[in-house]
This record gives sequence, C-alpha cells and structure tokens, in this order.
Amino acid sequence: MIPTDPAGREAMAGEYVLGTLDAHEAHAVERAMEADPAFRALVEAWQARLAPLVALATPESPPPGLWERIEAVLDGARPPVAAPMAKPSGFWRFWAFGASAVAAGLALFLVVRPVPQPPLMTVLLTQQDQPAWLVEADGGALRLAALNPQPVPPDRVMQLWALPQGASAPTSLGLIPVAGRLTVTPSTIRPEPGMLIEITLEPPGGSPTGRPTGPILFIGRLLPARGT
Repeated sequence: MIPTDPAGREAMAGEYVLGTLDAHEAHAVERAMEADPAFRALVEAWQARLAPLVALATPESPPPGLWERIEAVLDGARPPVAAPMAKPSGFWRFWAFGASAVAAGLALFLVVRPVPQPPLMTVLLTQQDQPAWLVEADGGALRLAALNPQPVPPDRVMQLWALPQGASAPTSLGLIPVAGRLTVTPSTIRPEPGMLIEITLEPPGGSPTGRPTGPILFIGRLLPARGT
C-alpha cells in the first residue's frame, strides 16, 4: 500500500498531511508510521512545511441561535411520558395522514438532496520541495495565497493558468499581484478534480499570445480535501 520508491513515499506523506487521501489510505499511512520511523519522519517534515496553512484559516463563530436550536432538537428527541390515548377523531386521523405525507416528502428530499462536495486544493512547491502557494477552489471561485514568497525579476510577472483534464491548452486566470493573493471566478472553465494549476514567468502585462511563453515555475493538481 505504501510506495517503496522515494518519490512515491514523499508524495503519499504530503497527501496524508493535506488530507487528500481516502480513509483506507490514511489508515495505511498511520500504520506505516508506527512501523517505519523513516516514513514517519517524512510525514512530520510535511506537517512542519505546511504549518503556515494554519495561519490562513479564518476563525468563524457559529450562527446566532445555533446552540438553542440544537438544545430544542435534543429536547424533542426525549421520549414523552406515556398517557392514555383517546380514540382519534376524524379530524386528527386526517391530520395524521397529512403529517405522514409531509414527513415522507421531507425524507425523500433529504435522500435526493445532493451531498455537498468537499473543496478542492493543492499546494504548489518550489524546486526545493518547499510549499510556495496554496490554491483552493470552492463554489466556482479559485483562491491563491503565497506561503513562501519568491522574488520575481523586475522585468517579469507571474501568471496563473488552469488546465482542465482533456483540454489542449491552459486558460489564463490572470496576473499574480505583488501581495501574493488572488481570487478569481473563471467564466469559461470551472475548477474540477484533476485540473492542473500552473504559474509561469511572463513579460510585463502577461503572455502576449494567450498561451504560456515563459518557464513553468510551479505546478499542481487540484484534489478534493478530505479529513484524515
């Protein structure tokens, strides 16, 4: 289950820390960490590399009234005290039938309602395997944030590209500002699992051809973020 080649072991350790492995793969990694100190060191190294991601998480408070609603649901789940039951009248029989129909409709809605998809993400690495950029895609928007800013020559700019699976050429998502943060909502493509994200070095104003003309500095593939 755990790769034997160095590149494969490195990649799996990084994917485990990112949370992109499924539950079976994650458990295999955890078992390997117990028996293989060298592999455990790889995982710990990735945890140290990606520690800056914690600073990007914005703390959020629960919606107003959330705890009260939870308490109300819990109170409603407690079994009521049994009481003698009178024979239902025609009105109550009709009401019970209607309530059952509503409950059945609600259950059908819950079954067919689409399950929310996890956000997509990737970390673009430097040539020294250091995390340089965090890319997140959720709800059609794609966000880029610098983790380890790299100097850019004064006569060049960095340009962000996306290459969906099956596409013949990448689509430009814009120039990366000096601040190192960019949020875009592409109009012609939609972020999807397996999509390649690239950053190239281009002349001022961006590529003059609409295609990458400079070297690819960073590249990564969007994958669903899953808990471990």
